[in-house]
Amino acid sequence: MQLLLFVLGFLLFIGLVLIHEWGHYIAARRNGVVVEEFGLGFPPRAWGKKLKDGMVLSLNWLPLGGFVKLKGESDSDKRKGSFGAASLPAKTQIMLAGVTMNLIAGLLILTILALVGLPKLIDNQFTVASDTKISQQSVAAGFVEPGSPADKAGLTSRDSIKQITSPKGTLIITSTEQLKAATKSLEGQKVQITYEHRGQEFKKDATLLSRNEVQKSLSTDNPKGHLGVVPLELQVRRSTWSAPVVALGFTKQLVVLTMQGLGKALGGLGSTIAGLLTGNQTAREQGQAKASSQVGGPVAIMAVLWGGGSLGINFILMIIAVLSLTLALINILPIPALDGGRLVVTLVSRKLLKNPISRAAEERIHGTGMAVLLALVLLITIVDVKRFF
Repeated sequence: MQLLLFVLGFLLFIGLVLIHEWGHYIAARRNGVVVEEFGLGFPPRAWGKKLKDGMVLSLNWLPLGGFVKLKGESDSDKRKGSFGAASLPAKTQIMLAGVTMNLIAGLLILTILALVGLPKLIDNQFTVASDTKISQQSVAAGFVEPGSPADKAGLTSRDSIKQITSPKGTLIITSTEQLKAATKSLEGQKVQITYEHRGQEFKKDATLLSRNEVQKSLSTDNPKGHLGVVPLELQVRRSTWSAPVVALGFTKQLVVLTMQGLGKALGGLGSTIAGLLTGNQTAREQGQAKASSQVGGPVAIMAVLWGGGSLGINFILMIIAVLSLTLALINILPIPALDGGRLVVTLVSRKLLKNPISRAAEERIHGTGMAVLLALVLLITIVDVKRFF
């Protein structure tokens, strides 16, 4: 089941790219701009087919997104049907269409999830209390410390912790706070842990770490808990009339968190560059750790989808919604080669310079931006491989 949900998540992620590019395609056609190529992935081309209207549909080897190639993309191109000849409102509509489609897709998925069951992702997640019902709640092992009591009992990541039995009685676990309090009160004792692994229930004995063992570990590079797991609270909430409101409120929270994460990532990248230029290894390593903890590349996305597959379709859809909103937010940033960067260049050309930027200059600007982005993706992918494998 996990594999099937992972495949579904992967296909939906590809769908996000297609939706984004389809937005550009529709907006271009409606504004009389000729679309020369609709591509999934980045060149070199693996396959291509020319359609009746002259547009080439292509699949490309680099699975880093997609693109829509328009006739005369340079602002200085004034041929009929070219992007350069389009009015400023038309250009703005075309460049923002992809972001708009991702935003709509994310909001739509979150609205549907709010109706059928929206997983809790963050603390203080937005909700309308009078129209919210918790339909499912459980505690899972987010991370299992190797050699810990939990590890010796056979627990693995994503296993659902049901209850803990001791001479004092049986405690049904329904929250992370409850699990932490229970293991602390039973420190150093032998208990029986009931957990669910891939749909099958297990009952295993485990001896929790004592207070002294836990306190001693706090002064090391490997602090430990009594059970040895980082608990993850899985909660699903349902709404009715307030579903669209919940989707909007949650989207606002995600935008704020994403911007904070990008800010920290850029700060870490700056520290990395400064460390490289000055030879300060500490600054470079701290910068890399800070940046890599806030961003993820293709490998991280696949890892998240695989983990979500073990939690059910609601979590897969949640991940896809978050990715869709993240794509919208990142693409609107004023970075050359991205939609936001292209819009800024166009506005500077039309409003400030009062004269179209030459094709060569525009290609240098966006080409440099694309090169930097590809280098960052490569760096992030290398970090992700080390992180997950």
